[in-house]
Amino acid sequence: MSIAKTYSPTATEEKWYQYWLDKKFFRSVPDGREPYTIVIPPPNVTGVLHMGHMLNNTIQDVLIRRARMKGKNACWVPGTDHASIATEAKVVAMLKEQGISKKDLTREQFLAHAYDWKNKYGGIILEQLKKLGASCDWDRTKFTMDEDMSEAVIDYFVHLHKQGLIYRGVRMINWDPQGKTAVSDEEVLRKEVNQKLYYIKYEVKGESQKVKVNEEPLTFDPSTSYLTIATTRPETIMADAAICINPNDERYTHLRGKTVFIPLIHREIPVILDDYVTMDFGTGCLKVTPAHDLNDYELGQRHNLPVIDILNDDGTLNEKAQILVGEDRFAARKKIAVMLEEAGALAKTEDYTSQIGVSERTSAVIEPKLSMQWFCKMKELAQPALEYVLNGDVKLIPDKFINTYRHWMENVRDWNISRQLWWGQQIPAYYLPNGEYVVAKTKELALAEAQKLNASYTIDDLTQDEDVLDTWFSSGLWPISVFDGVRNPDNAEISYYYPTNDLVTAPEILFFWVARMIMAGHELRRQKPFNNVYLTGIVRDKLGRKMSKSLGNSPDPLDLIAKHSADGVRVGMLLCSPAGNDLMFDEKYCEQGSAFGNKIWNAFKLVKGWEADSSIKANNSVAIEWFQSRFNQALAEIEENFSQYRLSEALMASYKLVWDDFCSSYLEMVKPAYQQNVEKQRIDAESYQATIAFFENILKLLHPFMPFLTEELWHDELFGTRADMDCCIVAQLPTIGEINTQLIAEMEVVQQAIAQVRNVRNSKGLSPKETLPLAVKANGNVDYNRYRDIIIHIANISEMSFVSEPVAGANTFIAGTDEFFVTLNIEIDADAEKERLEKEREYLTGFLKSVDAKLSNERFVANAKPDVVENERKKKADAEAKLRIVEEGLRGLAN
Repeated sequence: MSIAKTYSPTATEEKWYQYWLDKKFFRSVPDGREPYTIVIPPPNVTGVLHMGHMLNNTIQDVLIRRARMKGKNACWVPGTDHASIATEAKVVAMLKEQGISKKDLTREQFLAHAYDWKNKYGGIILEQLKKLGASCDWDRTKFTMDEDMSEAVIDYFVHLHKQGLIYRGVRMINWDPQGKTAVSDEEVLRKEVNQKLYYIKYEVKGESQKVKVNEEPLTFDPSTSYLTIATTRPETIMADAAICINPNDERYTHLRGKTVFIPLIHREIPVILDDYVTMDFGTGCLKVTPAHDLNDYELGQRHNLPVIDILNDDGTLNEKAQILVGEDRFAARKKIAVMLEEAGALAKTEDYTSQIGVSERTSAVIEPKLSMQWFCKMKELAQPALEYVLNGDVKLIPDKFINTYRHWMENVRDWNISRQLWWGQQIPAYYLPNGEYVVAKTKELALAEAQKLNASYTIDDLTQDEDVLDTWFSSGLWPISVFDGVRNPDNAEISYYYPTNDLVTAPEILFFWVARMIMAGHELRRQKPFNNVYLTGIVRDKLGRKMSKSLGNSPDPLDLIAKHSADGVRVGMLLCSPAGNDLMFDEKYCEQGSAFGNKIWNAFKLVKGWEADSSIKANNSVAIEWFQSRFNQALAEIEENFSQYRLSEALMASYKLVWDDFCSSYLEMVKPAYQQNVEKQRIDAESYQATIAFFENILKLLHPFMPFLTEELWHDELFGTRADMDCCIVAQLPTIGEINTQLIAEMEVVQQAIAQVRNVRNSKGLSPKETLPLAVKANGNVDYNRYRDIIIHIANISEMSFVSEPVAGANTFIAGTDEFFVTLNIEIDADAEKERLEKEREYLTGFLKSVDAKLSNERFVANAKPDVVENERKKKADAEAKLRIVEEGLRGLAN
């Protein structure tokens, strides 16, 4: 078949992706091969493909395709997460548009609407991943609320409760007024905001003497005394239970045992003493509001203060506030500031910068709230999960995240696992008429437990807890539950695929998800869930800003694929994505990836235009041997990079091998001289067969990065007729063969010399077709006779000779430690040549200085790998040899 002039990716991508699906190349079932398993970080069902997904899933696909090509049983399990808070918010908003309120629905009715929404929108992101080329086993697609997955979550809850690791109690928690649910500490983001600090006056009961609490005297009724309190939240004064002062603060010793009145509502509260108060912040007095601040709550516990919660679940003021009932908390703040000022109870306001907590899911400002919730004890679970990482059983890549992980795990707090939602796994706790509860997998099993307490209980006496479990509680089981390892811990699949091999995820969910999977893995199976955790960076724009829709700096990934091809985008993403470091994305990388694809396509067209002719006896054995060695050398480098999870470096090594060594060098060395009036250019059979074999290996090497282009070329008739299952996706990766390092080093010098001849030609404005004579003064060990044909052919040399002395009047250059002379039929500009050599001397002198600095550093010599030190010594010797040649040239010009 004739190959198109340019590559058309869209049709190719659709064709081969469907072919792979039809032939079940992504499918995995346990067999006798070594398994290689990845579980996808399940994206939220609310999600659509963004740049972070693109990076994460490109990396996973590269790893899974390499494993498949290494003969392993590669299994990549896809799926989605039900995302309780985000999905429920989406469904509530959808119903609101239809004029339906959640409070008017039963739980079952709401869930029916939620499943309708999920079925319509929930699989969008997985379909988008197919456009990227993700080779997941789609038959294994899981959803965290599938019946079997939910059953596993309930089993885990019951298990932990039996172990005494889950309990129910009243605690201060983080409340999301928009989602109307509790959220864990890890789901609260800290955000710096500009606020106001309000100085509010509290009247002291029974004082007839004016008290100063600021530098300037307060201008009030002289028969009344006041305390001034600084707060950023004046809307919570109605929930105050006390005023606290430091017992060492001499300004307030006369107020011990006194009471004050809350402004506006005139409720009397005590003055208490506690060294928790910072004397030099604000006025040194603290309003204690136990229901709306964690520290205040703990302070209130110590002093037996009442807890007065003045906020409804949606963040509006309730009847306990007495004033502004029904107002939103932030609207109430503004109104109370005005009311305080009108009442003469606002001393002043100041601008103030502080941090507030916001919900990761809804961005609502978090309210501390005292609430009855379910909690999971974490310290006992965290210790073995910490040891897996510290012992290296689970490797974090890069390892700079180990200290962060250790800090979290050593300072872990009990986890609030209940959420006040309907979308999720309902907590399997059943309440009895006497206020007790039992925990069981089903209501029938719960009844059996209840009847152990009282045999007269019936099924109607049991009421299941309304709350659902935190989404992370279910996703923490993901590597186990996708193989049904919770319900059936000894089944064939979990025994074969678990522990999984590599997890690719983002550092920001290292504790959210990664740590909890390790905890669950140890608790349920006494095994780690994976061997390695590859932590990607954040995708940022070229200005360093995190990509987001709000900034308008995030391109649509599908638009990028349509514009630059899936292969081009994959290459573009990986070219700038070192593990654990942020990716500074620029669309030019995708352009570069697309251009790389075109380069390969054009090289293939070139080879496709050749025809083997056994009568031709061209000698390309040196070029063939060189590229074979160079290929093996690059393959070793690529394998080493993959072993260290340096995917960006592995891709760059592949890129340079193909673009520089194969396309720009090898093909130029072996391509036949142009023959007119022939359909195909004739070439010797040895070169033809070697080139086809090289190209096939290159396609294998590139396939994990560029699956579509490589599969398209793999099936070209150039390689003969292939069977249906003989596809690049399952071709065995090349193995590292013999490497002739001397040949590679010598060819590098030869290539330098060829490049310099071209530079001479270009600098003099000569046509590339004009042949030039070349004389060589070999100071090293390179046998240039071996490379004569290559140099003459590529550099377009008319005559190549060898000399023992410099050639007078010739253009001179150095390659390696050897001198080369090109004689032109034009007069040499001695001044220009002197200037060039002086610049070369300056460069070499500086280079030698830097190399000497390294080699004189005892720490470097002692700690660096021997081959690295030896390489630096070789650089020094080469530079010294070149410098001697330059100095000799300058002396010749001076004579």
